[in-house]
Amino acid sequence: MDDVAAVTRAVLTASRLLVAVSARSLAEVEDRVTLPQFRMLVVLSTRGATKLVTLAELLHVAPSTAMRMVDRLIAAGLADRQINPDNRRETLLQLTGEGRLIVENVTVRRRQEIAGIVERLTPEHRASLVDALTAFNEAGGEPPVPEAAGTDLHPLGWADLPSGRGA
Repeated sequence: MDDVAAVTRAVLTASRLLVAVSARSLAEVEDRVTLPQFRMLVVLSTRGATKLVTLAELLHVAPSTAMRMVDRLIAAGLADRQINPDNRRETLLQLTGEGRLIVENVTVRRRQEIAGIVERLTPEHRASLVDALTAFNEAGGEPPVPEAAGTDLHPLGWADLPSGRGA
């Protein structure tokens, strides 16, 4: 059997599981935000105040699409606009406290569910999985998630990634 095909099949199966975990972690907020809107919240969470054009580039969407998403997040009380103090002609977008809380809560739920799955593995399988996934992530250019919850670096894998990897 071709080992590339076997690994690809195993990774695709694992990605299905991770998408399901992601969907469940968003379930409590799905009445407030869509997945694309949540991606925007994550980027704003990791980058802080950001120009609309930059946000659109990072999410790989048209600026008009990003503007509609921002308008909905502002209407929901999850983001707001502010004048750029360095250039008063620019507007910066940022999370509100409520928007930051949504990102934190979803991140905690996702981390807990993944930890529950990992706890069911034997210690040997855990060690092998760490080695395999570390190599996989490095090959794909994905930065590691921080060890402790609550840090601002790449909480869900979408920050600073123009391709929008990480679901």
